Amino acid sequence: MATITKAALSQYLSDNVGYPKTKALEAVDILFQSIADSICKGNRIEIRGFGSFEVRNRPARKGRNPRTGQSVDISERKVPHFRAGKEIR
Repeated sequence: MATITKAALSQYLSDNVGYPKTKALEAVDILFQSIADSICKGNRIEIRGFGSFEVRNRPARKGRNPRTGQSVDISERKVPHFRAGKEIR
C-alpha cells in the first residue's frame, strides 16, 4: 500500500492543475490547516464524495499499566474521527 505525503499531493496538484510547486504546497498546507482548525473548534467537516471529519467523545474508563498490571484511571477525551464517503467505500 502506497503512502501519499503532502509533498506527493502537492506534486500531483502542480502537475495536473498547472500550479507552481510552491503554490501547490501552500494550497495543501492551507487545506489541512483549515481542517485541523475546524476540528479543534468542534465543528464537523463534510467533503462530498470523500468523507467527513468530526470530533467524538471517548468516555472515561479504567485502564491497566502493562508493565506493573496496576489499574489506572483514564479521563474522558475528545478524538477526531473520519468516516469515508460512499465513493471511497
